[in-house]
Amino acid sequence: MAATTADAAPTANGFSPPSLALATFGLSLATFMQVLDTTIANVSLPTIGGNLGASISQATWVITSFAVSNAIALPLTGWLAKRFGEVRVFVWATVLFSLASLLCGLAQSMGMLVAARALQGFLAGPMYPLTQSLLVSIWPREKRGMALALLAMVTVVAPIAGPILGGWITDNYSWPWIFFINVPIGIFASTVVRTQLSERPDPTEHAPIDYVGLITLVLGVGCLQVMLDLGNDDDWFHAPHIVALAIVSAVSLVIFVIWETTDKHPLVDLSLFRHRNFRVGTIALVVAYAAFFSIGLLMPLWLQRDLGYTSIWAGLATAPIGVLPVFLAPLVGKYAGRFDLRMVASIAFVVMSFTSFYRADFNLDVPFKDVAGIQLFMGIGVALFFMPVLTILLSDLEGREIASGSGLATFLRTLGGSFAASITTFMWNDRTEVHHAQLTEHISAYIPGTYEAVLNAGQGDLQRGAAMLDYMITRQSSQIGFNEIFWALGWIFLIIISLLWFAKPPFGAGPGAPPGGGGH
Repeated sequence: MAATTADAAPTANGFSPPSLALATFGLSLATFMQVLDTTIANVSLPTIGGNLGASISQATWVITSFAVSNAIALPLTGWLAKRFGEVRVFVWATVLFSLASLLCGLAQSMGMLVAARALQGFLAGPMYPLTQSLLVSIWPREKRGMALALLAMVTVVAPIAGPILGGWITDNYSWPWIFFINVPIGIFASTVVRTQLSERPDPTEHAPIDYVGLITLVLGVGCLQVMLDLGNDDDWFHAPHIVALAIVSAVSLVIFVIWETTDKHPLVDLSLFRHRNFRVGTIALVVAYAAFFSIGLLMPLWLQRDLGYTSIWAGLATAPIGVLPVFLAPLVGKYAGRFDLRMVASIAFVVMSFTSFYRADFNLDVPFKDVAGIQLFMGIGVALFFMPVLTILLSDLEGREIASGSGLATFLRTLGGSFAASITTFMWNDRTEVHHAQLTEHISAYIPGTYEAVLNAGQGDLQRGAAMLDYMITRQSSQIGFNEIFWALGWIFLIIISLLWFAKPPFGAGPGAPPGGGGH
């Protein structure tokens, strides 16, 4: 392994861990665990909702609470690292993440689980950025590309393993174990990193923190996410508390934007949007990732709710999306720069659009091979998506702006995924109800043969026959709503292509540009 030959090589700060391979393994393992948790619960949502007495839309709070808390924590990473040191923050974040995972598994109600997931997501915020920083600091300068490519590979493999592992654990044990497995992994990884990097120079400073920005960000984003999660169940703006949440969110976000553009030490550097490529690339990244995240959420729910798949089979059907990126990501990172990156990203969005339109023609009898096959094909789009778009958005930033730009783009992308989960679930439920009402309009006892058909369906029991008929109508309504959402997603991916071409070359990878196509 190349890591062993690099152990004695000098690094920028003159520090090398006792074992570079072991230190890299510890950092990568912690990151694998954290990224795994963004997808491991997806296939378990129906089971979690059923066990805790929650609907599918309420069960998605397990995903959105993690994502929005994760996004809020990201801008704090820089301040925490300066104030307490990178190694100390990483170790404590990993340990506390493991304890939050334990709380998730012990939760006895949906409210407890959502609160524990929010805590888990917040603690996960600093882990990935600090993994990048620590890897860069301990690897020799000429070997850093290899280290970051390894990290990119970890962030690609973890989402593949998530649905399969989550499904297998849920089917063979119980859903709390998808969280319990983090405890020994996190403690082991944090111990390895603490042991290997204990002598690493880790200067600290009493850096100022933007309290106004932090408070308005938490209030604005938090209230908006709660409003999106509760809106469908509580009749939206006909409910006083939904109106109150909307007002608090709007006022907080307006204050946040004004404050961040005028404060000397902003929590989030919004001035970066003055750069054309950053502005265009970030919008493309956020919208495309939101659509991509929606697909990752909808597919396992649809497979289990409408097609009757078990958790493990839903995981096996959706996991192929990550197979091709494992092999293509290094090639994209190496060769994509030889082409116009707008064209490379456009090919990605064409592939993702095609797969969405293909799913829009699915029916309740679609075979497993078609579901898994289109997931596999979409992997081409995933492999070509992240690296070119990230490189474009960072291309006109300079110096220290690159780190801030990468952090801001990650923050907005994570928020986009969280909001998309709530909106997509609401739209699917809403369209299902609309189509259910439309289909039942065509059923009447006065239509010849209806009574006999219902009676035959229930094998002579009229009530049972009516229940079976309603079940079939609900499944068909859900399928039509599913198809409509994917039709819309297909058009969204195509629209992003036209947006992307407003970016202006050159797109040469700067020092902060990502080395590969990792999706995290």
